[in-house]
Amino acid sequence: MRLDLDPRTIAQARALAAKVGDPIVEMAKKHTTVAVERATLRLAGLAGADPDGTPWVNHLVDAVRADVGLEHGVALPVWQALAAHDNDLSRLAEEAAAGQVTFHLPEGAEAELAAKHAREAVGVGIARLDASRVERERMIAEIGDAPRKPWIYLIVATGDIYEDIPQAQAAAREGADIIAVIRSTGQSLLDYVPEGATREGFAGTYATQENFRLMRAALDETSRELGRYVRLTNYASGLCMPEIAALAGMERLDMMLNDSMYGILFRDINPVRTFVDQRLSRQIHARAGIIINTGEDNYLTTADAVEAAHTVTTSQLLNEYFAKEAGLEDWQLGLGHAFEINPDVPDSFRLELAHALLAKTIFPDAPLKWMPPTRHMTGDIFKGYLLDGFFNLAGAMTDQGILLVGMMTEAVVTPWISDRDLALQNVRYVMDAAGRLGEDFHPAPDGFIANRAREVLGESIDLLGKIIDEPNGLLDAIADGTFGLMKRPADAGKGLEGVAVKSEAYYNPASTILEGEE
Repeated sequence: MRLDLDPRTIAQARALAAKVGDPIVEMAKKHTTVAVERATLRLAGLAGADPDGTPWVNHLVDAVRADVGLEHGVALPVWQALAAHDNDLSRLAEEAAAGQVTFHLPEGAEAELAAKHAREAVGVGIARLDASRVERERMIAEIGDAPRKPWIYLIVATGDIYEDIPQAQAAAREGADIIAVIRSTGQSLLDYVPEGATREGFAGTYATQENFRLMRAALDETSRELGRYVRLTNYASGLCMPEIAALAGMERLDMMLNDSMYGILFRDINPVRTFVDQRLSRQIHARAGIIINTGEDNYLTTADAVEAAHTVTTSQLLNEYFAKEAGLEDWQLGLGHAFEINPDVPDSFRLELAHALLAKTIFPDAPLKWMPPTRHMTGDIFKGYLLDGFFNLAGAMTDQGILLVGMMTEAVVTPWISDRDLALQNVRYVMDAAGRLGEDFHPAPDGFIANRAREVLGESIDLLGKIIDEPNGLLDAIADGTFGLMKRPADAGKGLEGVAVKSEAYYNPASTILEGEE
C-alpha cells in the first residue's frame, strides 16, 4: 500500500535535501576527530586498557596529538614510531602513556613506508568487517530468517550483561526478531569506550566489544535453536560513534542506532564533531552490512507530533542523503518515525496512518523503524496496552519494516519479563489478525489521509528551502532549534576540543580503504 504522491514532488524534496546536506559532507571531509583516529587504531587491532580503565587507543591518540597535532592523522606518526622502536601497537601505546616515546610526522620515503604498513594493519580490520558480513549471510542461509515483516524489535538491558543474555534469549523464544541492548545512561558522553564485560549500568548496559561478543554468541546459540537468525542491535552514537561502529562490525552486530543529529540535539554534542564522526561510522556500517536506525522519533518527545511532523520527514530525507553518501544502501536505512500523536486529538489514528504512509511512500525500499507511543503513556496500563495495539495495527497496515515493541508499563517501571511477554502477545495477535490488511486498505486519493501526507511533504519542502537560505545552512537551522526545539550552535557543545582541520599531509588508511581510494 502506497499513497498516490507526485513523484516530481518527492524528487524535489530529495534534491533539496542533497543541497542542504552537501556542505555538511564537505565540512566532514575536511576535518578529523579523536574518535575517528581511535577507530582507525581499533581496526588495526589495538585493544585493551590500562589498570584504571583508560583504553590504550586513547593514550596513543593523545600522545600523538600532544607531539605533532591531530591534523595529520595518527597513522603516519604511529607506524613510523613502530618501525623506529621495533614495537607492536600495544607495547607502543603503553610506552607512549608512560612518556617514553616521542612522535614526529615522517616525510618522503619514510612517510610512504609508514603509510604502507598502516594500510596493511588497518586492512586486517576491514577484512574482519567483511568476514563478519559473510558469516551473517551464511548463517541466515543456513539457519533461516525471520518468517515475516515487520521484524519485531525488543529492548533488553539490565545493566549486567550476564543478566541481559538470558532475558534476550527468552525474548527471542517469545517471538522477538531483533534484540536491542540499550546503552547505559550517559555512555554517549564518555570520550572512550569501556573495556571488557560489564556488570553495572544505569538504565542500560555499557556498549563494549566484549559485551557485543558475549551477546552475539548467545543469540547465535538461540538462533540455531529456533531455526531463524536473531539480529542484535546497539548504539553507535555519542562521542565514540566511529569506534563503536568498528567494534560492532567486527563482532557481527546487525543493526546500530546511528542518527545524523540525535547526539547534537539530545546530548549537546558539538555539531561538527557529530557530523565528522558520523561519516566514518556510516562508512563502516556500509562495509559491514549493518542496518542503521535513525532517531527521528525523539523529535516528537519534545515537539508536538502534528505540528512538527514535517521536521521528521525533513530529517529522514537528510539521514538518507548522508547515509547514501557514506555508501549505505536502501535496505540498510532503518529511518525512524513514531506513533506519538496525542490520542485526545480528533482523528489521531488517521493522522498516524498518514504520517506512516508518507514515510513508506517516500522510502519504499527502506526497512523503516516504527516506534511505539511513549510521550502520552500516562501510567494507565490498560489505556497503554490499547494504544500499543493501535500502534501495532498502524504498523501492520502501512508495511513498516522494524516494529519496536511497545510496553504498557512505559513511564511506570522498567518492564519485567512478564510485561514483555504481554507486549509480544499484543504484537502477535495484531500481526496474525491484520498483518495483510494493507492489501485491502487503500486511502481515498483526495481523502483525509492522502491530503495530510501531501501537506506534511509540502511543509518539509518549504523547510528545506528555508535551511538552504540560511548563511550556514543546516548548522544555522540546528542552532535555531528547528529540530526537536533544541538549540545547538556549531561553536559549542561537548567534544569540540576533539576536532581538527586536516592538513595537506593528512592520511587515514581506514578512510581511503572504505572510500575505495586504495
